[in-house]
Amino acid sequence: MTPAEKLIDARDLEPPEPLELTLAALDELQPNQRVRLLLPREPYPLYDILERNGYRHETEFHPDGYFSILIWRG
Repeated sequence: MTPAEKLIDARDLEPPEPLELTLAALDELQPNQRVRLLLPREPYPLYDILERNGYRHETEFHPDGYFSILIWRG
């Protein structure tokens, strides 16, 4: 993780808290900053929200059983 990343570790949180935390972090995103979201499942509803609002993302599945989603402005 770099200083230009905000980390949201939502692996132990129940919906809708991960989505709410992510959207709040995106509202505060500075230029060249990214959000890294850690979740136990792939967040398909979030992908639609990101696309509609001009964000890009990369999703990676980790062998430990969680997803890491890196989000930035497109």
